[in-house]
Amino acid sequence: MGSYNNILLAVDFHSDNRSVIDKAVEVAEMNSATLHLIHVVEPLAYAYTDGMTTWGEEMVSLEAAIREDGRKKLDELCQELKVAGQDCYFRTGKSSEEIHATAQESNIDLIILGTHGQHGLQLLLGSTANSVLHGSTCDVLAVRIKES
Repeated sequence: MGSYNNILLAVDFHSDNRSVIDKAVEVAEMNSATLHLIHVVEPLAYAYTDGMTTWGEEMVSLEAAIREDGRKKLDELCQELKVAGQDCYFRTGKSSEEIHATAQESNIDLIILGTHGQHGLQLLLGSTANSVLHGSTCDVLAVRIKES
């Protein structure tokens, strides 16, 4: 690895991210780099309706609750890691696209994210880590998350 100045840690809060967080802090410290954090909430339409836009009030409420919870968790993690507010990014959209856009806008030279590894059908469908890796203009470090 070369010397990095701006590192973007992508967190999803859906799994055990501690090893990924610890690795990002370690790499940032080794490089005296600024650590940035991003959390992306994908609209439920992406995950469950294949782009359909017909929503009931329950789905709208659920999506708002997911966004609120993600924002709270990101704020807490940024505080814990002492990451400045302007370096904490909360986005809504397709994860890989939002990570790429934020990396471009913030002059990121390394993206760190977690991966569980892909098997079977997941491998055919792809993953956020794979999409970030193949569309990135900077280095990407995918940290294996060990299953508990």
